[in-house]
Amino acid sequence: MNRKQYMPEILIALIIYVLSFTTSGIVAQETRQQIAQKAFPSVVLLVMEDENGQPVSLGSGFFIRNGVIATNLHVVEEARSGYAKIIGQDTKHDIAGIVGIDSARDLVLLSVEGAKANALLLENNGGVSVGDEIYAIGNPQGLEGTFSQGIISGIRNIGSDTVLQITAPISPGSSGGPVLNTQGKVIGVAVATFKGGQNLNFAIPVSYLSQLLSDAKSVTPLSGKIKYAITNSILNDLGGKSNEGVIGTLFTWSYPALYMPHYSFSLRNKLRQPVKGVYCLLIFYTNDGEPIDFKLVQFNEIIPAGLAKRVSGYTAEGVHELVGNSLRNVEIRVLDFKIED
Repeated sequence: MNRKQYMPEILIALIIYVLSFTTSGIVAQETRQQIAQKAFPSVVLLVMEDENGQPVSLGSGFFIRNGVIATNLHVVEEARSGYAKIIGQDTKHDIAGIVGIDSARDLVLLSVEGAKANALLLENNGGVSVGDEIYAIGNPQGLEGTFSQGIISGIRNIGSDTVLQITAPISPGSSGGPVLNTQGKVIGVAVATFKGGQNLNFAIPVSYLSQLLSDAKSVTPLSGKIKYAITNSILNDLGGKSNEGVIGTLFTWSYPALYMPHYSFSLRNKLRQPVKGVYCLLIFYTNDGEPIDFKLVQFNEIIPAGLAKRVSGYTAEGVHELVGNSLRNVEIRVLDFKIED
């Protein structure tokens, strides 16, 4: 076969190659739409009520089994009754009671009456990684069926447990909603956000939910006496390692060239082993206690046992003026670190 005979085949291959790039964005967009369309009929708006039938809380949830909804425990605390409304539908389904509780991880399984919906698939065939694209579905501020895109920005080990840090927004009303991967499978349950920092949101990994589902019991009616014991929660320990070996201390302001708000502080290693990869959160408050800015700081140098190292950086303009010179208005919260063997 001569060179001219090769030309049509080469041209066809080039056309296919170019089209694969020009249409990739469209395919990705259709995939996101398909994930939303398939998931919405399995996600609910939860309204919890007191003994007088008055709403006491609003949250999100999703079907994990026929007639069983997963959500956060703090959504249903002190509720005597409640109902679930599937996204896009008007029917209100009464909550019969609870079939599973994990108070340490803020999870609960609810039994609902008369609801027919497909359960969302759980991702049990592998872990998640930082940088993975994810989608969160919920009802923030009661805005039903909000679909948000983000990534997994961190996997935080809190004691023996784990939480997922995500960039998909979570607001009041989003609690208990599913966090999905690009295959539309649940990888976590939206649980909390740090109100002083944008895109500082957290989800409970699906592995804890799978275990809770396997241990589901018979229905226990809502009593109004369930209280979410935050002291037993892994979220309460977020940054708790500051009491377990590494602390942030000695925060100071200084003004180098250009008069930019410059800060420094010490990370002290109280352990008998060296540590590295210290990940911490700086939170800046006004005198009224309102958070106005935050900084996520990664310090990768090794800190020898019993010693400290100085960390420095800059804040946005105006932060120093609002915070003032009161060092009590700056919180240093250690989120994670690694012990060097």
